[in-house]
Amino acid sequence: MHNTLSLKNLTRAMAAAAVAGCLIGSAMAQSAPSMTRAQHSAAEDTIKADYKAAKNQCDSLAGNKKDVCEKEAEGQRDIALAELETRYKPSADNDRKLRAAKAKAAYEVADEKCEDFNGSAKDSCELKAKSDYEAAKAAP
Repeated sequence: MHNTLSLKNLTRAMAAAAVAGCLIGSAMAQSAPSMTRAQHSAAEDTIKADYKAAKNQCDSLAGNKKDVCEKEAEGQRDIALAELETRYKPSADNDRKLRAAKAKAAYEVADEKCEDFNGSAKDSCELKAKSDYEAAKAAP
């Protein structure tokens, strides 16, 4: 039995996990106004374990597909950690850090995907990735 996930399936799985995490986070925020230190620590451990599992899935890939997969895993981890901090200690600063983590993760994945191109197509891709990143950073 072939036990590796394709990049497309891995990306779908990571997106589904992110959505589930957001929904769980929303439910937690509505049901309990605050998170204990122990809950925060347990959630952080889960995020780190999820990252390690996602990164291990990337090991079955090669070349730039592996690099993209790793950037996606890192981005999901960074976003999840920022979301956790926003739930643990809600503040305008943590909201800003969450938006920044999302923008950076999207940029790093997009920029890594540009490595699949050459010449002007690569240049164009990199400019678009940078432009989208700057727009995301500037958004309120």
